[in-house]
Parts: sequence; C-alpha cells; structure tokens
Amino acid sequence: MKQNFRKSIRLRGFDYKADGYYFVTIITKGRANLLAGKENIVENELSDLINKTVGLTLDYKVIMPNHLHLIFILEKSELGLGEIVRRLKAKVTRKIGGELWQANYFEHIIRNEKALNTIREYIINNPLAETLKLNPLSR
Repeated sequence: MKQNFRKSIRLRGFDYKADGYYFVTIITKGRANLLAGKENIVENELSDLINKTVGLTLDYKVIMPNHLHLIFILEKSELGLGEIVRRLKAKVTRKIGGELWQANYFEHIIRNEKALNTIREYIINNPLAETLKLNPLSR
C-alpha cells in the first residue's frame, strides 16, 4: 500500500505561535476561480475568526477569485499559524461548500519593516497583476 506523505514546507524548529507578522497565501483547488462572487463570505468568515481568536489581528489582505493573501499579526496568540489557517479554510468551506482549497498554504515569516512594506506593496498590486496576466491585450 502506497503512503502519501507531504513534505513540510514549514521552517523546522520555528514556533509558529510566536509573536510576529506572517504573510500567508491560500490557493483554491486547481487554482479555479471558486471564490469569484463569494468574496464577502471570505471577508465575513475572516473577520469572525479574528474577532474570536485572542492575539490575532490582520494587517493586510486581498481576496482574489482563486487565492487569498493575508498578513496576520500574532501577539500572545492562543493559536498557532497552522491552526488559524485550518480554521479559516474550514469556516469558508462550510459556508460555500465543495472542495475549495489546495491541501497546504504558503507562509513567510516577516522579519523586518522593509520586508513588511515590500509584501504590503505586493498584496496591493496583486489584483492588477492578475488582471494584466489574464488580459492578452495588456502584453
């Protein structure tokens, strides 16, 4: 019987409950536009999670039809980053239904102000970049 092991992409030995800023990207299954027209559901479930989780705030976000970019701030958080992402994915899935997400998520530990500002700029520009990528006339 073949076992399917996913390689961990997390930083070995790092405490993902530690105070700090975390850039997270969550992608829909097959990068399909499963969130198109449902951005308000994602927004509401994200707000609910933040309101109910001690030590969790949101710095920046963008909700795209096929992925989310988030910068979470953890300060004495009761949950680690993995559990926060798991709960968000579960909450949104319960509201929308179906298989919404890729199995994993991407994260980056933001270590300084310069990196934070670069990532904020990336998040702000991401919707335009996606539009230009999809529009052949923009090339």
